[in-house]
Amino acid sequence: MRILITGGAGFIGSALTRRLIQHADHEVLVFDKLTYAGVLSSLEPVSTSNRYGFVQADVCDAEAVSAALEAFQPDVVAHLAAESHVDRSIDGPGAFIQTNLVGTFTMLQQALGYWRGLSEARRHAFRFHHISTDEVFGSLGEDGFFTETTAYDPRSPYSASKAGSDHLVRAWGHTYGLPVLVTNCSNNYGPYHFPEKLIPLIIIRALKGEPLPVYGDGSNVRDWLYVDDHARALQAVFERGEPGQTYNVGGDAERKNLDVVRTICGLLDQRRPRPDGRPYAEQITFVTDRPGHDHRYAIDASKLKRELGWAPSVTFEEGIARTVDWYLDNAGWWQDILDKRYATQRLGVAAGG
Repeated sequence: MRILITGGAGFIGSALTRRLIQHADHEVLVFDKLTYAGVLSSLEPVSTSNRYGFVQADVCDAEAVSAALEAFQPDVVAHLAAESHVDRSIDGPGAFIQTNLVGTFTMLQQALGYWRGLSEARRHAFRFHHISTDEVFGSLGEDGFFTETTAYDPRSPYSASKAGSDHLVRAWGHTYGLPVLVTNCSNNYGPYHFPEKLIPLIIIRALKGEPLPVYGDGSNVRDWLYVDDHARALQAVFERGEPGQTYNVGGDAERKNLDVVRTICGLLDQRRPRPDGRPYAEQITFVTDRPGHDHRYAIDASKLKRELGWAPSVTFEEGIARTVDWYLDNAGWWQDILDKRYATQRLGVAAGG
C-alpha cells in the first residue's frame, strides 16, 4: 500500500515510517512542516529507500495537502501531525488550536475530495487513520481504565484540541462516509524522542549534572508504551481495522513519574557513573506541579488485542533500558537539537495567550 504519514518526522511518525520501510513492503510519503519537533535525522535510517519520499509542508495548507494526495495517490492517510506537548500548550494554546483542529479539518476536507475521486474499489480500500491520545479522557482515580467508550473529559489546551480533532474525524466518517479509524494511545517512549518530554529530558539533564525536575510529589501515574510497539499497532489498525472503529493502544506498564525517574537514575548509575561516584537520584528536585495535572492515565487495550491480535512486546524494564542505552550511544542526535533550537528549561508555567 501507499501510506501518506503527516508528522512523519516527529517521534511516533518517524517510528512508523521506519517500521513500514524496514519491515513491510509499503511505500511511504512523509508530509511534515518540520516545526521545532520535526527532526529529519530521525528518518535517516530509511532515507535512501526508493519506497520513501518526503514533502515539507503544513497540514493547514489545503493546496499542499491536495497536491500531495494527487501526486502520491495514497491508500492510507496516517494523520499524526500535531502539537503534542502539554506544557507548551499551557504557555501558547493558539498553535494547538491551529495545527490540531484547523489542520485536521484541512486534512479531512482534502482527503474527502480525493477519496470521492477514486475508483469504487479504491474507495472501499481507503483509510483515514487519525492518531490521538488517552489524554482526551481526562484523569482516572486510583483504579479503572480508559476504554473506547469512556466519555471525553479533556483538561489541558492540548488534550482539548486533540479531543476536538477526534470528534471532527468521526463526524466526517458519519456525515460523509469517509472510511476513518481513530486510535488513542498512552504515553510513548523510546529512541528519537524529542528532549522536551519526561524520559529523554531526565536522561539528558542527568548526564549534564543538572537538577531533575519532578512535578508535585511525583505520584502522577502514566501507562508507558514503547514507540516501536505503537508503530506495530498503527500498522495493524490501518491494515486490518474496521472503518468507523476506535482502538485504544496501551503498554500495560503503569508507573508513577517519580519511579520512572528513579529507574532512569539507576540505569545511568550502572552505565555512566557520575564522576564523583554519587547516585544520579541526588539530582532529583521536586517542582511546583503542572497546572491542571491529570493524576492517572491507564489504557484498556483488550479490543485491539482481541480483534487485531496485537499486544505490546516490550516490557517497561526492557524498553527503558533500551532507551537509556540509545541516548547514551546517540548523544550527537540530541545534542544537535539542543544546540540549534531547544533548551531544557521549564515550560507550562505561563498564564496562556
